[in-house]
Amino acid sequence: MNNNNRNAKVAAVAAYITWIGFIIAIIIGDKSDRYVMTHINQALVINIVSILGGVLAAIPLLGGMIGWLVSVAVFVFAIMGIVRAAAGSDEPLPIIGDIHLIG
Repeated sequence: MNNNNRNAKVAAVAAYITWIGFIIAIIIGDKSDRYVMTHINQALVINIVSILGGVLAAIPLLGGMIGWLVSVAVFVFAIMGIVRAAAGSDEPLPIIGDIHLIG
């Protein structure tokens, strides 16, 4: 495996592993690589949705249920992103893949 390809995969997978992994991905990822930037963008969207879910969870009763559903969705999307990044695919994730905040 090419070393640049390996670094791209590491950056793409790391982006989905909490905010710390996201920051590491930004630092080590090649900003001109579409594959890396696709995964960094999707990870940013997932992290923002996670924060919004946490805010919703603070609302009594209904907010807690919605926050829990958002947390489950964030977990599922993060796993899907990790699997796709590890496989070398830059196919967008469903629902959130069309949201472009960076790049």
